[in-house]
Order: sequence, then structure tokens, then C-alpha cells
Amino acid sequence: MLQFIRNLFKSWIVIAIFGVLVVVAFLFFGIEGYFSQSNATWVAKVDGHEISQQDFQTAFNNYRQAQMNAPGNTMEAADFEKPEVKEQVLKLVVNRQLLLNENEKLGVRVPDSEIREQIASFPVFQVNGKFDSTTYLAYLAQIGKTAQEFQDSIRSDLASREIPEAITGTAFSTKADAEDFLRLQLQQRDFSFVDLPPPAPTAEQQNVTDAQIADYYKAHTSAFMSPEQVSVNYIDLDAATMKVTPDLSDKALQARYDKEKSRFVSPGQWQVSHILIKLPANPSAAQKQEALAQAQKVDALAKAPGADFAKLAEQYSDDLGSKRQGGDLGWLQKGDAGAEFQAALDKMQKGEISAPVLTSDGYHIIDLRDVREGHTETFAQVRDQLAAEASKSAREDTYRDVGSKLTDMIYNDPTSLKPAAQKLGLTVETTPLFGREGAKTGIAANPKVVKAAFSDIVLVQGNTSDPIDLGDNHMVVIHVDKHVAAAPKPLAQVSDQIKQAIIQQRVDASAKTMADAAFAKLQGGAKLDALAQSSGQKVQQESGVMRNAENVDPDLLKAVFEMAHPAKDAGTHALVPLKGGHYALVDLTTVKSGDTSKVPDEAQTFLREQMAQAFGEADLQGFLDVLRRHAKIETAPQRL
Repeated sequence: MLQFIRNLFKSWIVIAIFGVLVVVAFLFFGIEGYFSQSNATWVAKVDGHEISQQDFQTAFNNYRQAQMNAPGNTMEAADFEKPEVKEQVLKLVVNRQLLLNENEKLGVRVPDSEIREQIASFPVFQVNGKFDSTTYLAYLAQIGKTAQEFQDSIRSDLASREIPEAITGTAFSTKADAEDFLRLQLQQRDFSFVDLPPPAPTAEQQNVTDAQIADYYKAHTSAFMSPEQVSVNYIDLDAATMKVTPDLSDKALQARYDKEKSRFVSPGQWQVSHILIKLPANPSAAQKQEALAQAQKVDALAKAPGADFAKLAEQYSDDLGSKRQGGDLGWLQKGDAGAEFQAALDKMQKGEISAPVLTSDGYHIIDLRDVREGHTETFAQVRDQLAAEASKSAREDTYRDVGSKLTDMIYNDPTSLKPAAQKLGLTVETTPLFGREGAKTGIAANPKVVKAAFSDIVLVQGNTSDPIDLGDNHMVVIHVDKHVAAAPKPLAQVSDQIKQAIIQQRVDASAKTMADAAFAKLQGGAKLDALAQSSGQKVQQESGVMRNAENVDPDLLKAVFEMAHPAKDAGTHALVPLKGGHYALVDLTTVKSGDTSKVPDEAQTFLREQMAQAFGEADLQGFLDVLRRHAKIETAPQRL
């Protein structure tokens, strides 16, 4: 089912949703950004409302953090300094101000109570899980904001969400919308085709003169270039290989054990199943009595000789999350269950079934299936683990210390790696030459290193790179050692290659001429099987082909689903270029709409939800476009 849904939505709906989500996702840059001072220098004005450099920087920092943490991210730190990226963030910040301005026109206001609740929810203002006014006021003093200024910032952030949530929250998709999409997405097509391979080259086509080769070389010199290459000097810093001498004496490790002893305590656990007789919110006395009577009945059944607790749970339990598993809650430990539930467990013995236990959810009948006693591992048992952890911690501490010093030194002197290496006792290594595609092995096989090696700051300016994070406490810094510019290969070296390219051009032209002639005959009424026979090929039949078919050539499949529906008693024809100089003569005979009855209800519901989300996001984008057209927007890109 899940795979069906995944395959179903590999289409425009996914592109639409994720395309417009970008519009909304970064409009709201997070209240964490307000924990800093602002200034009055503006980067944009929206109908007279200024957006300061600090406001932009807050938004930009949050954008960068979100991108760097995104799955599959390929952006590097240098990418965020590109003007087009900053312009994109500025557009999003302007959109946010447009929404705030519209709030003023419409009289939309966030109530004070919501502001207070939001501020109270910030962990930075909490002590023992509760809001602490002293901590709050101390923090405001530290960042130089008054309570009113800070509240206004929070109000602004929350207010910017009001209109988007109203627009996206009211969007909907009808059953007909989903069915129309499914009929199109699950459409099936029947067609026949003949694969026309390219002809073998003739003797005349293979006759290529030296002059023709030279002319081709002159016209296509850029296709016969030896690639640009570099080799780099580098310092490789890896915590896993740092040489350290930590204190691994019993005294030091015992102190570590005593400090972290709670890590080695395994709490007691209870393997539990239950049956829940649910109570409504604020139940009446009559409802409580009715639920208790039902619970007592089920309890009696569970305690009867030969009773099957799992089957009783499937039949009577109101806990949808566990009833299908026979009421199984797995292994619980202190804190996993509520106080009343835990109190009952503490009094039970393995194999015992409790009397009905009242909690805020309702009455529970508890089956204690097994018990694991808690225990603490001794120092002797974990000494090797502690030693390994101490060694790892020492390597990581050394890595951070050396890495920090190395970073400072290359920033102070980016012209060479040698001074930093000599002072820190590190080794400068050198790679062989490699191109923009990278090397097959070694440090130059890493795309991040290759990208840095060919960056402007390293290759053009001749500076040492910024530290390149290779993950897991591993970094490298590089500096160009040699640079070999791209250059044309000698004609003699590529002469045979050019000859084959000229021959292939001639063959491709012949194949196109022959395919066009066959297609003209097909359009003129010739039968596909006759054309196949005359070309020494066979007609291939495909029935019930869907858009995601894997057994059909992708180019052919794409073309078939772009063809017009055939008229009654007549096919639609097409000539489709394929790879390797092949062509396909296609006769599309039947188009059948997808059968929506074969799509499970839950998949259709999911589709409608996704379509509604896409419609809502598109509506929001349209609303923002209208606001931009009617607003006076001034920007100062030079201040970004």
C-alpha cells in the first residue's frame, strides 16, 4: 500500500506541492532570531515599512541553517554568499512584510494572551520546566531589549502566519478533483511500433578525407580539449586518527564512572498488555458507573480459566493503538505510564491480571506478562568501555583545539599551508592531478574537496580554502599546488575519433531520411506491418501501458503519452527518435482512462489532502503576487 501511494504521487502534484512550499516555509524565519539586537539600516522598504539589515541577517541565518540541515543538501558555505541566494531570501523577507502590512489593513491582531503563551513556552525562559520571570527579565537585559520590544517581535512573527494559515487552511479538493487526476495518472494506452535501426555505413560514407577531418577539428575544437586539472596540497585533520595520551588509570576511570554512574543503571521493566474501557472527557457519574461495570465484566472474562487475553483485547479494548496487537504495550519502565497505571504495576506479580485501574483515559485491565529487574553494571564490567570513551573524548578535544588553531592560522595567512603545519606539527600532503569530475580515490574523490579546489577563492585568488567539513569530526584545508589549464588535443591524437564522428553524422542523416520517408507512408495510409516487413523489422505490440511502465523505452513512453487521442477506427501516428540513431514508427490505437475504483479509499483520501495543500499553497502564492504588484517596494541589494 505504501509503495503504491509513493509511486502514485511521482507526478505534477508532488512538484506543485514542494515548489510552492518553499514560498511559505521560509516566510517565517522563527522567533529564535529575535534573541538579538536590531539596527535601523534598511535593505528594503515595503510601502514605507523598513526591513533592517539585522532583520535580513536573522532571516538569512535561519534560511542557511534550514538548507544545511535539509536531507540531501549539496550547498556549501560559499554558495550562500552568491547574490542570487541573498536576493531569494530578500524576496521572502519582503513577502513577510507584505503580509504584515495587509494585517494592518484588515485589522488582524494577535491577542496578548497568545504572546504570553508563546514566550512562556520558550525553554530559555524556563526553570524546572516552568516559566521564570526573573530569567526572562535577565535575558532581555542581556540582549538589550525591553519587554515591549521583545513582545512586539513575537507578535510580528505570529501575525505573519495569520493570513497564510487562513488561505491554506480553507483550501479543499473535491472527490471529483482526485478522480480526474487518478483517471489521468492511471491512464492506459495500447500501441504498436516498429523500431527502425540506423543503416550500416556505406563505402561512400566511410570515405573521409584529411581536409574534412581538419575542417571538423577546426569547427569543433572545444570538443577535443584535454580537461583542466589541478593538484592540491592539503592538511587532513581527523579526530579518529589524532594521537593522544589520555589518563587511563583506574583512578581516572573510576572518577569518570562515579560521575556518569546513571548511564550504567538499567531500570526495572514490565512487559505489559492491557484492555482499555474508555471514558469520555468530563464523564458523568452514570458514565463512570457504566464503564466500570463493563471493565469488571471484561476483567472477569480475562481471569477465567483458559482465557485468551489477546483475543479479549481485540474484542473489547478501546485503545486503537494496541488492540490489533492483542493489547500489547511492549516493555515499559518508570515514567512510560501514568501514575495510577504505574502504581498498579508496582503491586503486581508476573502473570497477574489486575482489577480495573482508573486513569484519566478510562479503566484499564492490566496483564503483567514478564518482569525484568533493574541492575547496575560494575566498574570492572565497563572499564574497557570507559577507557575507549576517554580516548575518543581526548581525540575529539584535541581535534577541536588543533582545528580551531589551524582555522585561525590559515585565515591570518591564506597564502600557504606550510607555516600552520610546522607550528602545529601537522603534515602537508599533495594529491595527483585531477579534473572537475574528481579522482577515483583519495581526498580528491570527495565532491566537496573538488568543488573547493576549482572555486574562485582557491583556484583564481590562490588562497587556502575554508575548512572543508567531511563529517564526523573530520576536516581538510587545501591550497593549489599545480594548475594545468584546458588545451586542445593535437589533431593527430583525435583524428580517428573525428573520422568516426563524421561517419556517424552521415549515417544519422541517412537514418533520419529513411525514417521520414517511412513515416510519410504511414501517414499516407500504409499499414505498419507492411512498413515493418519492407525494413526487415517486426511490429511490436504494447497493451495496457501506464506512465510508470519500466519495460518500455523511456523516450518512447514519453512520446506515446504526449500523442493525441486516436479518432474512432483510426490510430494516431508519430515518429519518435530513440537513442543510438534508432527511430520508432508508432501507431496509437487505444486510450483508456484509469480505473479509480482500484485505488484504495485511504490512498484517495491522502491524494485529496495533498491536492488541497497544493491548491492552498498556489492560492497563497497568487495572493502574494497580487500584493507585490500593488505595493511600493524599494530594495538596496548592495547592503545585503
